[in-house]
Amino acid sequence: MTDAAIDLGYRPDANAYDIPLDDIDVSQPELFRDNVHWPYFERLRKEAPVHYCRDSRFGPYWSVTKYNDIMAVDTNHAVFSSESTLGGITIRDQEEDFPLPMFIAMDPPKHDEQRKVVSPIVAPDNLARLEGTIRERICTIFDKLPRNEPFDWVDNVSIELTTQMLATLFDFPWEERRKLTYWSDVATADENSGIISSLEERQEILLECGAYFTNLWNERVNAPEPGNDLISMLSHSPVTKNMTPQEYLGNVILLIVGGNDTTRNSISGGLLALNEHPAEYQKLRDNPSVIPNMVSEIIRWQTPLAHMRRTALEDVELGGQQIKKGDKVVMWYVSGNRDDEVMERADECLIDRPNARRHLSFGFGIHRCVGNRLAEMQLRIVWEEALKRFPVIEVIEEPERVLSSFVKGYSRMMVKIPG
Repeated sequence: MTDAAIDLGYRPDANAYDIPLDDIDVSQPELFRDNVHWPYFERLRKEAPVHYCRDSRFGPYWSVTKYNDIMAVDTNHAVFSSESTLGGITIRDQEEDFPLPMFIAMDPPKHDEQRKVVSPIVAPDNLARLEGTIRERICTIFDKLPRNEPFDWVDNVSIELTTQMLATLFDFPWEERRKLTYWSDVATADENSGIISSLEERQEILLECGAYFTNLWNERVNAPEPGNDLISMLSHSPVTKNMTPQEYLGNVILLIVGGNDTTRNSISGGLLALNEHPAEYQKLRDNPSVIPNMVSEIIRWQTPLAHMRRTALEDVELGGQQIKKGDKVVMWYVSGNRDDEVMERADECLIDRPNARRHLSFGFGIHRCVGNRLAEMQLRIVWEEALKRFPVIEVIEEPERVLSSFVKGYSRMMVKIPG
């Protein structure tokens, strides 16, 4: 436990129902690292679905924890802003001395214009072209996995696959592709995570990322014909070719994190879910045709990004509470996906759940995840190929989780494949 956690009153053995309601602070990263956040959100959904936390390491904020209230915020960009100049899309405000504008942290019309530039990379025809490549890579990764000995699923499968995919989307130097994973981790890391020790260190590393991608930009912008990769799309579009260096870096970070964390942690989370629900694992073996629906259910159950944040542009009432202009409003997707008024037996992973696709994990409205179909395709192929080879993959110890209230993921998951 860190000194900061002690100072802010984090206690891993605390009972969520014993704490005064006004004192509950679900933004503490340690809650997610220790996997003890669930009863806090359960209580808020029951007693204070729109809850004000007056004091946290991220300042005061509103928590929105029920499905329909989250939808109301997510689909109303006219009142609830994503603008980076107002703080951005995470509970941690954007650093004033190191702004990173990115299209997810913009409101229309600029958001819409920049999003359209990169959308062709995940258009149906391009996804169809990518499917064979993804399957070939997954097969190669799986065929190298050891039998009857422990190995880290996160590093050997989840990270490796998503990093290869990112390298393809950026046309990034293949032998240096793990830089992408590192930059993604740095961009979202808590200062006490062991990845970075200070905000200054984060800035320094991200500037190195910016310098690397500037070299790639300069190579692509001078090409006579733009390539079919994200950097070429950004550098050749009239909308984005004159971006400032900070805006380019911001969009690069967005695309790296978006392409890495969601898929990577759903690959790991899906395996954990099946191990925690052995009857569902058997159901999958008996009926592999359920895989597409299972993918949606895994993404719901895992919820790889725990929250998204907005800033109120005017005074507004939500859930009987008066939110003031300028207030920080946090949509806890991780809670909305477990709302039992919308999802029956919400805490369970049910691979044939009829309404699994209604999950909140990709967001809704204008900011719905641009790469959601690519993420689903990667997960589908992972489980199609896994079932062909491995009747079971055993999680052999409690996984190590990421210290973050934004990225809900895993840093290590030891598994064994019998055989």
